[in-house]
Amino acid sequence: MKKITTSLLVALPLLNSSAVFAADQDTVCKSKEYNMALRYQQQSAEVMALQLQAYQFATQRFIQILANHDSDKKPAVVLDLDETVIDNTPLLVRDVNNCHDYTSWDTWSDWEKKGEPTLIPGAKDFIDFVTQQGVKIYYISDRFQENKADTIKTLKKLKVAQVSSDNVLLYTESKEARRDIVRKEHDILMLIGDSLHDFAAEFKNKESTEYQRGLVAKEAKHFGNDWIVMPNASYGSWSKSELKAWDEKAAE
Repeated sequence: MKKITTSLLVALPLLNSSAVFAADQDTVCKSKEYNMALRYQQQSAEVMALQLQAYQFATQRFIQILANHDSDKKPAVVLDLDETVIDNTPLLVRDVNNCHDYTSWDTWSDWEKKGEPTLIPGAKDFIDFVTQQGVKIYYISDRFQENKADTIKTLKKLKVAQVSSDNVLLYTESKEARRDIVRKEHDILMLIGDSLHDFAAEFKNKESTEYQRGLVAKEAKHFGNDWIVMPNASYGSWSKSELKAWDEKAAE
């Protein structure tokens, strides 16, 4: 009995040190805060359902809008790429596992060159359908312009239709400026993206999420009509926003 007690006493400092080390690691590794969002974005059946739902609804709206199109300009559809057409969460998970904050975006260029994203559910079917109707598609993304050949190669490997140097418009100037390039010869029937600045320049700002929500209310007529928003819980301008807790005493 004495031996067991002595052993336990010797082991306790080691156990305490391990517990403190683990606690310190959790404190130091702030990137672990992204884990729940990444689980939802990458693994949940609910996100898959939302993605399919968004693209099925986009298809229905596209048919209706195209049927009523009477502009002299040729019709076009504009899509974002990341978390709209392709899923990049494996990179984000890798970074978090390495205790690296992926929102610094310093690992993204390497991913564009060597990464292997997968398709967002529903994206290819929608793109193929729009292509079959003879409507031009433009991909406007803030991926690096210097990696354009790699991005095109990745999209072609995934058999994404209408991929060329002319209609993959990467980061050179604002997304609004690139949308204006499309508008010179085309009437944009629909915009699809996961971030609000995929739709209008006014959303590209450094204002609070409360301000952004006010803009959404202002532009409410577009959502579900000619603007289709894809779910993305893994990153966005909202990611550093302060959370609001229930204050039971204040409610009394």
